[in-house]
Amino acid sequence: MNLEQHILDIRAGLKARRFSNEASVSQGIVLRLLSALSWNTYDTQVICPEYSLQGRRVDFALCHPLNKPIAFVEVKQVGQSEGAERQLFEYAFHVGVPLAILTDGQEWNFFLPAEQGDYGERRVYKLDIVERDIQECTMRFQRYLNYESIVSGKAIEAAREDYRHASRGRTIQTTLPKALAKLVQDRDELLIDLIADQVENLCGYKPDSETVALYLNQTICGDKLNLPSPPLSRVVSSSTNRNSVEQGIGFTLHGKFHPAKSGRHILREVFEILTKNDPSFPQKFAALPKHGRIRRYVAKNPEELYPDRPDLVKEATEQLSSGWWIGTNLSHSAIQKIIEMACEVAGLKFAQDLVLHLKE
Repeated sequence: MNLEQHILDIRAGLKARRFSNEASVSQGIVLRLLSALSWNTYDTQVICPEYSLQGRRVDFALCHPLNKPIAFVEVKQVGQSEGAERQLFEYAFHVGVPLAILTDGQEWNFFLPAEQGDYGERRVYKLDIVERDIQECTMRFQRYLNYESIVSGKAIEAAREDYRHASRGRTIQTTLPKALAKLVQDRDELLIDLIADQVENLCGYKPDSETVALYLNQTICGDKLNLPSPPLSRVVSSSTNRNSVEQGIGFTLHGKFHPAKSGRHILREVFEILTKNDPSFPQKFAALPKHGRIRRYVAKNPEELYPDRPDLVKEATEQLSSGWWIGTNLSHSAIQKIIEMACEVAGLKFAQDLVLHLKE
């Protein structure tokens, strides 16, 4: 009878409730499976029952070399294994056993006690031999409990590999919502564009980037804005005459207020003025290593501004008097970011030499 047939027979016994106590689980399930996995169940120096440990006992110590535990198996009555990890871990830590197994016959929990995290996080795998596919059950027992694999160290290494994979998965799951929140708070252009396009596909109307950004912030971040400093809505330095802010949307450059119709108009006018002061400004700006995630903010031809969105090449680009092109499908956050970059190129101090007055 091969391992798969043993598992199928044990599965039938579990369903028929033939294993009524720990002793029947130990003899009828644990030892039977260990025998099928090439362990010598008759040699008590290889499989030590009731292994003594400072007045306490582990149900089975799997040993290699003889009498030297390499894995512990703690057995509980069917359905009674909950909460037994603590005791098993104490045993394993004391002896330095790398692999610990907790089972009630039906559910098998494979642990690496020396790894990091709580008991659940140090569990490599949880196998229910009644619920899981028979091929999966066979593969897991061979992977973690086969005699040759245990004594050669391959089983422990396989368990560690699976632990690392599970640990990466937990880290990814924990980080995903943080990553999404960061994209929302930073008003990531690509994310906003994708959502705006999908809204248009579904209803025929395309929202502007500010509407999308506000919705995402309220939905994902609970309306707690994490915007760059100075604030987006109105950037005012203490040295700026506050009366200029009351004049409306625009920007103040070296104390002189320049009114504008919109944030995009501000962007265009800033670039026009900086280019007038320094004709090489557009080229210097374009040479910056970092623009958008997949696009340029300024380019010699409009196609470079939206390489992934040919539909925006005509709709959301403007040619400056210098002949360079600039994209206009931008949120207020993106506009502020671009103007901050422009100030660096032009040698200006943002929020001091150049102050934005943006209204949401």
